[in-house]
Amino acid sequence: MPSYTVTVATGSQWFAGTDDYVYLTLQGTDGCSERHLLDKPFYNDFERGAVDSYDVTVEEDLGEIQLIKIEKRKYWYQDDWYLKYITVKTPVGDYLEFPCYRWITDEKELVLRDG
Repeated sequence: MPSYTVTVATGSQWFAGTDDYVYLTLQGTDGCSERHLLDKPFYNDFERGAVDSYDVTVEEDLGEIQLIKIEKRKYWYQDDWYLKYITVKTPVGDYLEFPCYRWITDEKELVLRDG
């Protein structure tokens, strides 16, 4: 099963971090992954200024990654999150960067294309 390494960079502005649930979906030329919750057990993910990495394993090869979807869903209370960028390391070792540099408010789905 192919495995991707996803790195998420949160901004360093005041209140840039979030405690909300963050989900990722990879969309490639040959298919789409399932929605993955980005979470490390017993670790405070997406803190201000943090760069966190996650392994995302998919059932079959997705081909060339074209876009990613990020979803933010409420945990306790609604808080905003400043997402700088996401990088994806493919199973063959290529690096793709998906710049964002914006606040994600409420419960939204955001589509990012390779920058």
